[in-house]
Parts: sequence; C-alpha cells; structure tokens
Amino acid sequence: MNISKVSKLTGVTAKTIRYYESINLMPEPARAPNGYRDYSDKDVDILKFIQSARKMGFPLKDVGNLLELWQDKNRASRDVRDLAKRHIEEVETRIQELQGIRDTLKNLVDCCHGDDRPDCPILNNFAKDT
Repeated sequence: MNISKVSKLTGVTAKTIRYYESINLMPEPARAPNGYRDYSDKDVDILKFIQSARKMGFPLKDVGNLLELWQDKNRASRDVRDLAKRHIEEVETRIQELQGIRDTLKNLVDCCHGDDRPDCPILNNFAKDT
C-alpha cells in the first residue's frame, strides 16, 4: 500500500513516516516497480506501535528500544518494565516542573491588574530573566 493510505490508517503523516525511516526507527519498505514505497501490514503495525508509545510520551530513543523488545519474542519482560519505570520517573519530574510553571503563572496573573495601565508584572518577570 502507498504512503498516503498508511498515513490514513495510522494517523502518522507521510513526512513523519519518512523521518522514522531515515532514523531507522522503522525499516525501509519494499519498493513497487514504479519506485514508490510499498508498505505491508507489518509496517502499519509498526507505525501503530510507534504511535502508541509516542502518545505515552516515550522519546524516540526509547521507542526504538521498545520496538526491539516487542519484536524479540525471547525478551525479558523485566527489560520492558524497567524502561517503563524509568519513563514514569521522567513523567513525574516533568509534572512537577509543569506544576511549578502553573503556580508561577497563577501568581503572576494574580499580581497583574489587567487594566489599561502599561505596567505588567507578567512581562516584568520575563524581562528580569534576560
């Protein structure tokens, strides 16, 4: 099947599919006699797997590791679990960072009068970091 059909089936843009191929996240598909990429059902499954892992926030490097583990029927589930646990720690760190950002923004919004005056504590805060 062609790249546009694969894109529709997976929700992955053609540009992203080609990028995944260029970084060897997924194998180059076979080529049809006309030279166009000819994707298989297995390629679609790989892209769906990648999409699922990306939706869970895994970085591409870890997605590659997960793909290898998924395709290795002799894998140890501990390896997958360890990778997922490490990702949970990263997600929790990011959540804390985002909560700090939210709290700072709430404080700045509360300090801003939001009137016709030009004085703005939000912009002043950003400017102090320059």
